[in-house]
Amino acid sequence: MRTSIALFTRDLRVHDNPVLHAASTADRCVPLFVLDDAIVSSSFFNANRAAFLTDCLADLDAALRDRGGRLVVRRGKLADEVAKVVRELDVTEVHVAADVSRYARRREEALRELGADLHVHDASINAVPPLSLTPSGGGDHFAIFTPYFRKWETVQRRGVLRAPAKLTVPDLAGDLPKRLHRGTTSPDLAEGGETAGRKLMTSWVRSGVDDYAEVHDALADDATSRLSPHLHFGTVSVTELLDRVGTGSEGARAYTRQLAWRDFHHQVLAAKPDSATKDYRTRDDRWRRSDRDFEAWRDGRTGYPIVDAAMRQLAREGWMHNRARLIAASFLSKTLYLDWRRGAQHFMDLLVDCDLANNQMNWQWVAGTGTDTRPNRVHNPLAQAARYDADGAYVKRYVPELADVDPKHVHEPWKLSEDERDALDYPPPIVDLSEAADRFAAARGLRRHR
Repeated sequence: MRTSIALFTRDLRVHDNPVLHAASTADRCVPLFVLDDAIVSSSFFNANRAAFLTDCLADLDAALRDRGGRLVVRRGKLADEVAKVVRELDVTEVHVAADVSRYARRREEALRELGADLHVHDASINAVPPLSLTPSGGGDHFAIFTPYFRKWETVQRRGVLRAPAKLTVPDLAGDLPKRLHRGTTSPDLAEGGETAGRKLMTSWVRSGVDDYAEVHDALADDATSRLSPHLHFGTVSVTELLDRVGTGSEGARAYTRQLAWRDFHHQVLAAKPDSATKDYRTRDDRWRRSDRDFEAWRDGRTGYPIVDAAMRQLAREGWMHNRARLIAASFLSKTLYLDWRRGAQHFMDLLVDCDLANNQMNWQWVAGTGTDTRPNRVHNPLAQAARYDADGAYVKRYVPELADVDPKHVHEPWKLSEDERDALDYPPPIVDLSEAADRFAAARGLRRHR
């Protein structure tokens, strides 16, 4: 009798899941998830992700039960727990999704030593497998997005797979956790699980994506898909999402480009795993060390409303609008000239969608140490606010101290009268933008034109 394991990692779904699809062809299939001590005990496993993961596992278990099976959950060292199941059931094959982090590679190496055939499925987490595309001029990965995207667009992606109709799962210990606790969650955290993800995807395809090119940067409109947590946990397949979005509108094409950025960052991290903590391209920065400035940024008390709104959205929702992420990251790394790694860690502490490759490489892109071809660009918070939150609606949503301020002053409350400022309980700016620009230019050895 042929027995397989479908080892779930970041693919917590039954629809369009190459791992489950392949494993379910065996006589018996064990849908297995391991609460890996190496991850659960790390800082990467924050309270928001723990809560979201609890939802995902419960929803996955319900979907498997609808098909005659269930989810087997173990806790411990991943390879050891899989080995126990292999021995208990004389498992012949283990199926798992490919991933790009250094830890994922070590996990794969350990799984190859278990005595069962290991099948690693490349197109489960990404639309295009990392490192499957290489520059024609040589090299193991693309360092610039545009040529990568041109090649990425030409790839024939695999077809969307149906969910298995029925599963035969052997009787095995391993109960679903009631709740994974890692501290206080963000009060407005989104619901996890494939059911929620597919509803969100359907709504986005029907009534959101076609307008994406025109409105995706408008902060107050909140006109993005909000699917990033579901893509991170794999409750929505990026392959199916691309298939359903299509390319029939300008919005769909713009959104597809954003999904390609996700694959681009995965291939960079796969090629350069050290870039999770080290500069991809060093600028010989001697970063400032100011706990006072960092704490003001972290707490949304910089005195620049657009920055503070972004940081408070992060705290409230465990998520942040992409344009707001650019503004907040630029303010920390270039205006305050603090190490991008401190900001990346804070995002990691709160973001429910915190994918290692996207978080670290986006931070490096903004800091100018990554793949940005204009490494010294600065996202001026006032210019960004005027362009993407002209009437201050986004700021007023997340910074209640400014809710009643006239829109013409909401982004520059220091222009109010002294009595009006005193009544706001809102801090003055912690840095002068012109002085900060001079400091950054000097640090990078640039000549600043006034």
